[in-house]
Amino acid sequence: MKRDKNLAYNTALLTASSLTMRFAGMIWQVWLAGRIGEAGIGLFQLILSVNSLAATFAISGIRYTSTRLVSEELGAGRPRGAGDALTRCLLYGALFGLSAGLILFFSAEPLGFLWLGDARTVQPLMILSLGLPLTALSSVMFGYFTATGRVWKSVCIQIGQQLFMMAVTAAFLHGCAVGDIETASFSLTTGGTSADFVGFAALCILFRHDRRHYGNTPSASPEPNMTNRMLNIALPLAGAAYARSGLSTLQHLLVPVGLRSSGLTAQDALAGYGIIQGLALPVVLFPSCVMLAVAELIVPKLTRSQVAGANEDIRAVTADLLQKSMIFSVGTAALLLALGDSLGLILYDSAEAGLYIQIFALIVPVMYMDMVTDGCLKGLGQMMFCMYVNILDAGSSALLVWLTLPWGGLAAYIGVICFTEAFNFVLSIVRLKKISGFRLPPLSVIVTIASAALAASAARLLNMSISAGNGVPALIVSMLFGLGAYCLLIRLCLKRQ
Repeated sequence: MKRDKNLAYNTALLTASSLTMRFAGMIWQVWLAGRIGEAGIGLFQLILSVNSLAATFAISGIRYTSTRLVSEELGAGRPRGAGDALTRCLLYGALFGLSAGLILFFSAEPLGFLWLGDARTVQPLMILSLGLPLTALSSVMFGYFTATGRVWKSVCIQIGQQLFMMAVTAAFLHGCAVGDIETASFSLTTGGTSADFVGFAALCILFRHDRRHYGNTPSASPEPNMTNRMLNIALPLAGAAYARSGLSTLQHLLVPVGLRSSGLTAQDALAGYGIIQGLALPVVLFPSCVMLAVAELIVPKLTRSQVAGANEDIRAVTADLLQKSMIFSVGTAALLLALGDSLGLILYDSAEAGLYIQIFALIVPVMYMDMVTDGCLKGLGQMMFCMYVNILDAGSSALLVWLTLPWGGLAAYIGVICFTEAFNFVLSIVRLKKISGFRLPPLSVIVTIASAALAASAARLLNMSISAGNGVPALIVSMLFGLGAYCLLIRLCLKRQ
């Protein structure tokens, strides 16, 4: 019971902090879009795609490994064994983080000129390389705090880090001419890397204080094969992550090329890519922080249940999580579909962004529930299956982008995203069904969809009737009305089952 309350508390805490950070990030993204333009957003997304690949190498599976090993030691009643796990994970993180930083720094020039095809990306890549060792070591500490249930420490660091990044970046951009993409990219990456240093320093202080709970030195009687256990988890995850991230980066780099081949100019290709990746998808994924919090925090709970052989508990927890995830994701999708056009106009003054928000709303239940499904699978030791599916997802995405964008343009790119998200989810949910034996009542699915459709329709009608001259207030009132109506319908209908 205490663990259940702890899970609920940490989920609420992580969700609240994520919502706060995402809300601030969305406002920040709106301001950036007006400051550097859609093409600038597109170029920065390309820079981030390369940095994401380098960060994958820096982390090399160590965050999940840290969470898993510490959870196993605590679940088996060996608290000091957590110290052994942390020591090895930190050494592993330092090795891969430094290697990734050096590789990106010295390859920034050929990457910028030959791979990205834009000289403006070279300096930002060099700046980002400095933060990669910190990313790796921070991942170990974040994994540790997740396993021990003290998520609030990670939350404090992440909020402070984001606020610091925004302040530093805004200070740099203050002296930057509007539309100067090169200087803007330098400012954005400098702000991000500076925040990495400050966040890491604060994280070290909290981590050093907290680690005394499980000993500052390795156990007097070291757990057998701790290094091998770590490598057996981390290295397969790392190899699979490399493949997935590499294919994902390739996909993102192929998008502007494919769009240019479809007849768009280089500027229009970057702008179209920027609208989808930098404007529409952040809005669609904004509420997903709830799912991400659940997916991360459920790992240690399911791991402990698995170690204890509590199969009935696993089945019940999985079914309950998936039903709640379905209710949340279907309601979110319905509201985004009903009000997405207004969101695009109010946030970005872009009807095109609003249209994309509505299109991607159709696959929100798939995307959101897939996050929770992956978290459950990882908690049950199925991390390699998740990685293989993600590799297949990324590989098929890159192939489809290469084949379809030259003749289909942006419409083809949207189709690729929708298809691969659905493909990934089907494979994962089938696997989880086989492993856990969960069951979702068909009637609850029908009731959820019907309730969401009614509530969203009412919210749209309300928004259309009061929106003239009252855009933002009307949208807020309509969203709150739709949310309230949906919660009421769900409560009344599902309570009668």
